[in-house]
Amino acid sequence: MKSNKVNINNEVGKKEKLSNYKKIFWSRKRIFSWNMVSPAFISLLLLAIGPLIFIFYNAFRRWNLTVPVPPKFIGFSNFITLFHDGRFWNAFGNTTLLMASGIIIQILLGLGIAMLLKGKFKGRNIITGLILIPVLIAPVVGGITWKFLFNNLYGLINYWLSFIGINGPLWISSTRFLGLSSILIVDAWQWTPFVALVLLAGLEGIPKEIYEAADVDGASTGRTFFKLTLPLLKPMFVLIILLRTIFIFKIYDAVIILTEGGPGVSTESLSLLTYYIGMKHYNIGYAMSMAVIQIIFMVIVANIFLKITTGKKKLETR
Repeated sequence: MKSNKVNINNEVGKKEKLSNYKKIFWSRKRIFSWNMVSPAFISLLLLAIGPLIFIFYNAFRRWNLTVPVPPKFIGFSNFITLFHDGRFWNAFGNTTLLMASGIIIQILLGLGIAMLLKGKFKGRNIITGLILIPVLIAPVVGGITWKFLFNNLYGLINYWLSFIGINGPLWISSTRFLGLSSILIVDAWQWTPFVALVLLAGLEGIPKEIYEAADVDGASTGRTFFKLTLPLLKPMFVLIILLRTIFIFKIYDAVIILTEGGPGVSTESLSLLTYYIGMKHYNIGYAMSMAVIQIIFMVIVANIFLKITTGKKKLETR
């Protein structure tokens, strides 16, 4: 009996030691995990959350560096002024137009390129690499290059048009339509390859068995494309629309390099207007209120797309 009691006590002691070792291990593991995560977390606080707090705080203040008055809390006055500002709504309309037109053009062109690159053929990898060159070029470099191409005196575009008897227009300095069209062309040239690459990955991820079954059922090429390919590419379309909405909504480089918002303010984007108000007119509080509106808009758009995708997934699982 005594030997049994001793064995039981030993086993209990071993279990307690094991539990203590586990607690020490998990506590050390947690400390190690926090140590590994802390640099990224601190960087996020300093580089993202800190400036975001700064923007929201100053959006509710009157802070103009040209006026020798200390910053003052004024509540929603900046936002009220903003919603009655015609220049703001002009920039918002231009940005929305660029966003909607750009997404449609880039998806159509990207889908066409992806369909052409689908499958295996000689030189496919080389062609794909060449197509991706615009994405790798800095937006500033691309914008300057296109500004030379659009030049009405020595630009190549008007030079080529002259061969077919067309007098090339003043692309970037005559009308709002031509100015926005020039910006659209540059943005499509730079980002259509990215859209094509994403759609190509989606096309290659579709199982071949689906197309083989469609062929057995006697489905035509057009019916297969519209009834099978496009629906299966919906997740890719959602991703592209979400990313391009965010990127085009904050478009800045192409606008300031090509048109600088002109003629007049006819091609100003929201990002460019925010820059002018904050860095040229030094009205920091008003510029911060514009930045807040842009952040809120992009958050709303992102949430709408996420709800659409998650809602569809829930219906599919049911």
